[in-house]
Amino acid sequence: MRLILALAAAAIALPATAAVAPVTPDPVVAAERAFAADGSRLGVKQSFLAHMAPDAIVLQPDPVSARETFLAAPDDGPDDPKLEWWPTWAGIAASGDLGFTTGPYSVGGKRRGHYFTVWKKQADGQWKWVFDGGVGSDPSSAPGPDAMPGFLAMPKVPGLYPEGAYSKVQAAEAALAADAKRDSRAAYLKVLACDGRIQSSSMAPAASCATFGRELDWRARQIAFAPSGGGISAAGDLAWTYGTAGWDRDGVAVKAHYVRVWQRRPEGWRLVFDELLIPKAASAS
Repeated sequence: MRLILALAAAAIALPATAAVAPVTPDPVVAAERAFAADGSRLGVKQSFLAHMAPDAIVLQPDPVSARETFLAAPDDGPDDPKLEWWPTWAGIAASGDLGFTTGPYSVGGKRRGHYFTVWKKQADGQWKWVFDGGVGSDPSSAPGPDAMPGFLAMPKVPGLYPEGAYSKVQAAEAALAADAKRDSRAAYLKVLACDGRIQSSSMAPAASCATFGRELDWRARQIAFAPSGGGISAAGDLAWTYGTAGWDRDGVAVKAHYVRVWQRRPEGWRLVFDELLIPKAASAS
């Protein structure tokens, strides 16, 4: 009895373990809002330089160093139209080190399209963007800057080591590419998560299985994809990829690029974001 009482007293005396805060996309949303605020305060060039990772890329149209690109760009002029943007949808890895945001952007007060940014937590704890690119998808119905962004759900699936996980992502990319050479619409529908998002056309981003068809029908029937790079979270549950996309339009070869986000789910890797970045002179159909 004395031993039981002693153990009970010792248990009471132990300090309470602090509850672990759940991982949410709040940090990447905050990073995006700070980035956008600096866009208004510092101008486009300086804000992009201040918030990018050393290895960040942009498409010009091929992947190039974002830092070299912006350092070579002219400084903002006093009469340049104001670029503004804000997040309406975001996601993050279970390890809290990789995430993304997307939402409308406007130029000179007029909404023009949707941006997409991939964020990576740096060794010093700061969030920096590693990819930034946008498309002219209709932003007219998107929420305003003060609205709370929607969040991609985080499935409770045991993670993998990044090395093993990324090989699975590469396999998923290869399977999608093989299928898209025959039927791009069917290829996408096989791997798209119903809570994901795809955008590229002049239509509003498609954000459900009920609306994916309209965007996929706009795209070329057969697309040749080739991966270029990307990255994966420490938990091995969220990855981003980018590469080239090509198709024929009226006998003329069209070259574009894609960027994607894959998420590991109980049923396997699923595509939760896809964007085709197409040269203005080209069309997807």
